[in-house]
Parts: sequence; structure tokens; C-alpha cells
Amino acid sequence: MKICGIIAEYNPFHLGHLKQIEYVKNVLGAEKIIVVMSGHFSQRGEVAVLDKFTRAKHAIIAGTDLVIELPTIFATANAEIFAKGAINILNSIGIVDSICFGVESGYEDDYISLAKEMNNESRKFKKILKEKLDSGISLAKAKFETLSELGKDFDPSLIATPNNILGLEYTKAILSTKSKIKIYPMIREGEHNDKTLKDGITSASSIREVLKTGKIKKLKGNVPKFVFGDLTTYPFDYESISLASLITASTEKLKNILDCTEGLENRIKALVKDNHSLDVLVDKVCTKRYTKSRIQRIILSNLLNIDKELVFDSLDSSLYAKVLAVSSNAKDIIPLICKSASVPILTRKSDEMLLEKKALECFEKDILANDIYALVTNKKINEHQMIII
Repeated sequence: MKICGIIAEYNPFHLGHLKQIEYVKNVLGAEKIIVVMSGHFSQRGEVAVLDKFTRAKHAIIAGTDLVIELPTIFATANAEIFAKGAINILNSIGIVDSICFGVESGYEDDYISLAKEMNNESRKFKKILKEKLDSGISLAKAKFETLSELGKDFDPSLIATPNNILGLEYTKAILSTKSKIKIYPMIREGEHNDKTLKDGITSASSIREVLKTGKIKKLKGNVPKFVFGDLTTYPFDYESISLASLITASTEKLKNILDCTEGLENRIKALVKDNHSLDVLVDKVCTKRYTKSRIQRIILSNLLNIDKELVFDSLDSSLYAKVLAVSSNAKDIIPLICKSASVPILTRKSDEMLLEKKALECFEKDILANDIYALVTNKKINEHQMIII
């Protein structure tokens, strides 16, 4: 059976996502599609537009067969950790033979060639890389420029957009784990971060911008009908709880958060005293060196008490696959996964008794994220459910 994986946020699900699912089925010929999807918070460090179960429901209605949650500690991390965590899950369930991801440019061989070079870190590579990172550029760009300095010639567009960088990170993770998963980059329409609403297929960023205005009717032609009916105004009241958490946090705690480096914890603590608007605070902390997404992830990690030790330890541990939703026409896929998986498959609350050590600690962050999401959205959400569509 040909089973393809998709790693997604669906924040929210739109026509571009629907096109990808149709491509996986009709062009790649996948018989089943398994989605690894982020939970209540996004990789940009923001509250998701809709809760994870509603977004998982949309994915199933759109034609996928199973939706597994990407643990919160990975879903709210940088691109490299996000990708490693997702690929680890796909590897651990043991039945996925390929993944399809959206990119703005590049083909399979391009991503594999560049990923191989980036994974092959010689002593000279590491020395030049450190110098590049010290100059304040992103990790992906630093690695690319290091390769260029070492005489390697690659297409710079492969690290020019967030989607391309994620595609590259998926490929790196697949190669580094010696996974047999095959990659299928799919050229997407539009730009990932374009906030201008387009007719038909448009970016999730542009949809979220419209939701902030409350003009939901404008989105009728940009999302499937089954998504449109669930849309609501956005964002939610996340500001006070985040600021209070920062004010009470010690600099030592902030210092132990992933990507909070080079004294950034002192900058955040100094500015939070006099800036009681989350947006203003983020804007003031940001520099060319520290992006908005990076700062938002640090603030969110502080709120959820996620430190870098837990993140790195979890990457090296056997965790779990928490099923959010399954198609009523594909319930046989769960017994299939249970036979092949190297980790516990969570479909009901009693399954959580199988978790221990890092897996349990990691799962407790998913529960905390669920509780905080329920608080800021004023919505009761059963963390332990699995929905059948």
C-alpha cells in the first residue's frame, strides 16, 4: 500500500491545502494519506485560528485518512526542530513511504543534494558556520553561505522562503535518520508570507489577516465550505497571560529556552517592564538578528515551560503518536500502525498509561497547551479524544 505523509499546520485549512491532497492522490497515486499536524499553537509562536481537533476534522473531510498531532515542543520550535520532530513521528509509525511538501522552487534532486552537504559537517565547515552565525544570519542561510565559501554551488532559492527551508529540513532529517521515506516537493501557488488576500488560492497569512478584521464573509472563496462555517474572529486574548508569565520569569529560566541566546533574555526582561502590549514588546525586542517569529516562540515556550533540554532530549527519545482524527472509511489504518509502530499509539485516555519518562513529560506539555488554549479561547476541549469523521 502506498502511504504518503503530509506535515502541516492548516492554520486554517484552505484551497491550496486541498490542491495538495488532490495532487498526492491523483498524481502521486497514494492510497492513504497520513497528516502530522501542529496542535493549538503554531511554529510562528502564535495561537492557532481554530483548535487542533477542528483543524484535524477539516483535513479528514478534505480527503486525508489519519491526523497525528505534532507534539507541542516541536510544533512551536524553529524549522530544524519542527522538521526533525515531524519526521521522527513518521519514521516511528513505520508505514509511511513518502512525504509531499509545498515549495516555491526546486526539485527532489536539488533538495537531496543540498541536504547531504548540509548534513556533512566537517571541522572546517563548523568553523566557518560559527563565524556566519555570529554575524546574525539564520541557520539555514549560514549553512548555505558556508557551503558556498567551501566551493559548493547550489540554487540560493532553496533557502529563500520558509516553505523551501522547511522542505530542506525535512530532507535533512530523512537523510540523517537513514529513513526510506521518499520526498515529493510540490510547487505551490503564491507566497507563504504574503498577507494580501488573493482570489481562490491564497496564503494562510492573508486569511488570518482578514480574520483579524472580523470580515469573515470575504473568505468565502478562499476556503472550502466545510472550513468556512467554522471560521471565527481572531486573534484571541493571549496577551495578558503571556506578559504576566514573562514578568514572573527569571532571566535564568528564559536563558534555558531554545533560541534564547546571546543575552536575549536580558533584553526581553528589560523591555517587558515598560511595554504592556505584546505586539509592541515583540516589535521592540526584534532586530535584524532576532526575527518576530523567534521572539514569539520564546515567549510561548516560557508560558508553556518548555526548555531546550526537554526539546533535545525528546528528539533523541521514543515518544508517541497521538491520533487526533481518523476517517470512518480508514479505521483499519490504526491496527496497521499499531502493528508496525515503535512508539505507543494514543487513541484514548487509557493509552496514555503507556507513556513514561520523556514521552510522558512531552505529552504533559500537550495537555498544558490544550488547557491554555481552552482558557484564551473560552472553549472547553477534551484533550484525550480521537474524532472519527
